[in-house]
Amino acid sequence: MDQLPILLAESVDFSFETMWASMGFFAKAVLIGLVIMFVIALAIILERLRAYGRAKRQSINYIMMLRTFLQERKIEEAVQAAQQHPDSPVAKVVGAGLREYLEGLEALREEGPDDVGDFDLVDAVNRQMERAKERETANLKRGLTWLATVGSTAPFVGLLGTVVGIINSFQGLSSDGGGGLSSVAGGISEALVATAAGLLVAIPAVMLFNAFNARVESYQIDMNDVASELIDFVLKEGRYT
Repeated sequence: MDQLPILLAESVDFSFETMWASMGFFAKAVLIGLVIMFVIALAIILERLRAYGRAKRQSINYIMMLRTFLQERKIEEAVQAAQQHPDSPVAKVVGAGLREYLEGLEALREEGPDDVGDFDLVDAVNRQMERAKERETANLKRGLTWLATVGSTAPFVGLLGTVVGIINSFQGLSSDGGGGLSSVAGGISEALVATAAGLLVAIPAVMLFNAFNARVESYQIDMNDVASELIDFVLKEGRYT
């Protein structure tokens, strides 16, 4: 009973500098690994935010221009406008379809339907846009796999550091023959720092991964909607012009 006040009175320094200095090699390696994961996630987040911002602005602008061009049947101008919006997934998809449309019209005019053979201009335009949509969807998702990996593994990396740290703390306690509260509390606090660091890295990574996935889905909807409008335009113009 007389030892309890003494144990409680022992002061334990929980400053980060002190804990870092007393950490073992494995604990430091875990924290350095988490810092690297954080830097990777931050770089991906900043790059995706910039890319999605440019894509949104250019897509809105191009869609407005495209509808005007289609109403006025200015196909070549619509193709040129698509080339002037290189960061817009909508412009890339529609541009691919419009180029296929112009090439198909040229082939039909020069050789005629009989010489071209079994050729459906609408299907050709649609297939070209589907291929472009696949490419643009993959481009929009670039980096998200790494972000998901960081978000899903960082807590376990931190937990691994915590488990190893606690094991080392109790091993040190047993070897010292019971060294008091400070010998245990210091080691456990160092171990828990790894878990906290892992959560700090993982939580924003997971939240932004979900937000970016929602953004990609909205771009997919835009690409599908505008591609459908272009198919309607081609159908109205006639399969063979």
